[in-house]
Amino acid sequence: MKQQLSKFIHSLLILSIGCAISFSAVAAEGTNTILGTKHDFTGLNKRAGVTAMSGVAFSDYGTSCVYCHIPPEQEGADSTPFGGIEGWNRFTPATEHSYDLYNSRTLENKVHTPSPISLLCLSCHDGTMGVDMTVFRPNGWRSSEDAAMHLRINGNNNMMNCAKCHNGRIAHNIAIKHIGTDLTNDHPISMRYAGLSDKDLDFNLPDGPYGFNNGVKLYDERVECASCHNVHNPDIEVLLRDRADRLCETCHIK
Repeated sequence: MKQQLSKFIHSLLILSIGCAISFSAVAAEGTNTILGTKHDFTGLNKRAGVTAMSGVAFSDYGTSCVYCHIPPEQEGADSTPFGGIEGWNRFTPATEHSYDLYNSRTLENKVHTPSPISLLCLSCHDGTMGVDMTVFRPNGWRSSEDAAMHLRINGNNNMMNCAKCHNGRIAHNIAIKHIGTDLTNDHPISMRYAGLSDKDLDFNLPDGPYGFNNGVKLYDERVECASCHNVHNPDIEVLLRDRADRLCETCHIK
């Protein structure tokens, strides 16, 4: 009995130390986490001050990560045979080949279809699919009990707008988050970064193979939505990787 009690206390101490280390790591990291951000769907109710969103406007899967990432219990699963974006837990937008991307005479490395990582962002922000339309759901999720409306990010003043479900009034302005499929007035994406050699005097050389020291990233040498926006970081407005007044100067010399 005494030996069992000793083992129990030892296990409890190990657990306590582990928890202390985990909490210390979170404290050291600060608020640089998806929890509580606009991409944390499990926290939308608390942030918006409402109680009618999860289960009505969208399905709350109980964890923030699965709205983009393949659930841990499905690790290694391929979403593409089910119509998913390669490497992600979102369906490929039906408009994948119908985006109007930025174009100009001086733009090099022109592309016609966004890369998978930018398609991931667009799968919500183009307004064509519900924000909870994931390929895989967590284990234990009962689709038969799903009564959500699966609303979209929609800038129109109608009931398809996922921000208009409270007393018939818009709960918060979501129009700025609805990018649509016309990206001609947005920064170009999915093209190879022109500053990868010192031949183009209009662009800075990256600090390393993955981008710049201030956090601006390159993905397979390409500029993507996530190059400038850190979806996990609520510390900077509009989830930018640096202050807006310094962000452009990261890449552009003039």
